[in-house]
This record gives sequence, structure tokens and C-alpha cells, in this order.
Amino acid sequence: MTDNNTLASRLYPTRIDIPAEARVQIVVILNQSLAATMDLKTQTKQAHWNVKGTDFYQLHELFDEMADELEEYVDMVAERVTALGGYALGTARAAASNSILPEYPFDILEGKEHVTALADRFALYAKHIRDAIAKTDDLGDADTADLYTEISRTIDKRLWFLEAHLQVSEIKGENGKSGTTTTQKSAFVR
Repeated sequence: MTDNNTLASRLYPTRIDIPAEARVQIVVILNQSLAATMDLKTQTKQAHWNVKGTDFYQLHELFDEMADELEEYVDMVAERVTALGGYALGTARAAASNSILPEYPFDILEGKEHVTALADRFALYAKHIRDAIAKTDDLGDADTADLYTEISRTIDKRLWFLEAHLQVSEIKGENGKSGTTTTQKSAFVR
């Protein structure tokens, strides 16, 4: 049986004209993205299944849509790995051991807590994806960089949707004028 480290550096024959040395590095990056994408998808489903509160239906539906999008990206990333002659390391165990994301908190129920937890993770994932755009472009693989760019646009949009639930809300001051207050309490402020 071959371990994941050996598979990460092993390629099968392909006629793609990207040098093998570059493809090995790109496949490693893609497999890390595959792990993180699978992890983020399951964490989003965790929120979908367990959200409670006055915004239940809205958040339940939003989280399900987000998980479905991530499932599409899992497939896109895994197929790019194999197109480059690599081995897609896409099991749940591989995702758990190779993900860049922290574990999802199991003890939360309220919608805002789930939104905060997901926003923190989507922000980390978005940074990872942007780093992958630059790295794969530097390695001469514009197609993989483009794949990452497509993912990045959607992830940034979804992060915006999540943060919109947490950010500024209008309040009335004592003088009757509108003011703002920030309600976001994230450890991942950029």
C-alpha cells in the first residue's frame, strides 16, 4: 500500500506539456485545496443541519447552497489533479488530516454563531485559494490558476453574504440620528 506522501510526488503518464517537476508541485497544492474544500463543505453542512433561531430557514437554505457549490469545487479540483497526472487524495480521512481549516465547533446552535464560524473558515479558505492562484501561475499553469480564480470569485461572494449578517447595523442614537455599530466578533479580522 502506498502512503499519501509517496502518491503526492508520483505522476502517471500524460501528454500535458507542463514539466513533471512543476506538475508535482501543482498536484500537492491542488490536493491541499481538495482537502480544505471537502472539509469546508462538511463544516458548512454541519451548520446547515444544526442551525437554530429566528433566521433558521434563511440560513438553513443559504448553508445548503454554499455546500452544494463547494461540492462542485471538490470535483473540479480532484479532476484537475488527475488531468495533470496526479492522484486525487479525496477521502474524508485525507481531508481531515490535510485541511488548513480548524475543526468546526460542535456546541453551537444559534444562527449568528454558525455564521461567524463559517465566515472565519471561508476567510481562511479564500486566502488559501488566492495563494494557490499565485503559486500555480508562477509554476506556469494558467489553467489551474484560472480554476482557482473561478473558485475565488464565488468564495469571496459567499464570504460577503456571511459577513453581511454580522457587520454594521443601524441604530438610533439619543439625538434621534442614525448611527452604526459593528457587531462582528471574529478572530480572523483582515
